[in-house]
Amino acid sequence: MAETATERDFQWRGRDADGNRRQGRIRASGTDRARAELQRQGLKVERIRPARGGRRIKSADIALFARQLSVMVNAGVPLVQGLAIIAEGFDSPAMRHLISELRRDIEGGSPLSSALERHPAHFDSLFCNLVAVGEQTGRLDELLERIADTRERLEAIKSKVRKALAYPTVVLAVALAITALMLMVVVPAFQGLFAGFDAELPTITRWVIGLSEFAQAWGLPIFGLLVLMAIGAWWWYRRSPALQHRAASWLLRVPLIGGIVRKAAIGRFARTQATLFNAGVPLVEGMDSVAGAMGNPVYADAITRIRDQVATGQSLQRALEASGLFPDMVVQMVAIGEETGSLDAMLSKVADFYEAEVNDAVDTLSSLMEPIVMVVLGGLIGGLVVAMYLPVFQMGQAIG
Repeated sequence: MAETATERDFQWRGRDADGNRRQGRIRASGTDRARAELQRQGLKVERIRPARGGRRIKSADIALFARQLSVMVNAGVPLVQGLAIIAEGFDSPAMRHLISELRRDIEGGSPLSSALERHPAHFDSLFCNLVAVGEQTGRLDELLERIADTRERLEAIKSKVRKALAYPTVVLAVALAITALMLMVVVPAFQGLFAGFDAELPTITRWVIGLSEFAQAWGLPIFGLLVLMAIGAWWWYRRSPALQHRAASWLLRVPLIGGIVRKAAIGRFARTQATLFNAGVPLVEGMDSVAGAMGNPVYADAITRIRDQVATGQSLQRALEASGLFPDMVVQMVAIGEETGSLDAMLSKVADFYEAEVNDAVDTLSSLMEPIVMVVLGGLIGGLVVAMYLPVFQMGQAIG
């Protein structure tokens, strides 16, 4: 089975023995082996590359898959047959292909948890660990349902945070786009009109015209440079854990936005840890999965340190308090849970509280941004309009 674990999918295109065009997918441990297998089948390969269909699989699809599989297992449907039925219900070819791979591995003798581990891009350690516990304890249907609930809750919070981050970004982009349009299209039209004026133009108008001339001369090169810099920064960010950590740390300090990100991270920690602890996964072992599921480098690193402290005998309460990233309310709730043996229940309450806090904070931010949008757009557009019409008004007064 070790060889199977290293295999992956490849997309290929070529021609058969009759010269007809063919294309498809093949599973192999490398490009050379995939090409050799296709040639053995009498195909002339023109192009072959790693399959990228998995990228089109959404987190919501994985949550739905977990919930449907839970229903199948609870109903007593054999796992392979249940996977076949579930695959037929998905419109996404990538999702159907992923489920067919799981079926093939299970038919080959692998347990479901091992089959899932071969697709880490879609099934994280939390998913795989809970499935493994379910297989060992005979509670697979229950834990699959819990996985679906947890993923849906976490996805909802992630969506809220994205909304909070996207809103000011969209506002700024719209403001800049409108300003650029006016500077490069509207202002030059007025500039031709002002050329016939004998009087000196107002200072604000001269500034706007100068800015317009600069934008026309250098706007496109600067825009291209900014795009290249953004692409380069994103490439560097994706490949630099240190940069990701610094960016996440900075984001936590941004007014309004930072509070939402912090609450979302705490809610995600509490929800994930409560799910694992309730399933019977030991605290220290489960914290590895929690760190991997955080999606925030600052909190992921903190939870790794907390795990190490708990492993040496320190209480979770003290470790959380020492990190400086968890409010007193969270620390106290964890302390109560440890003292009463109801840590999973206390963490669930913490998760409920902070998920509600995130929802309220995003709604509040949205309501605050609406007047800010009006002020920003009104100030930019209004300022440009006033600058362009001010000479016209002055000329009218002079004539009058």
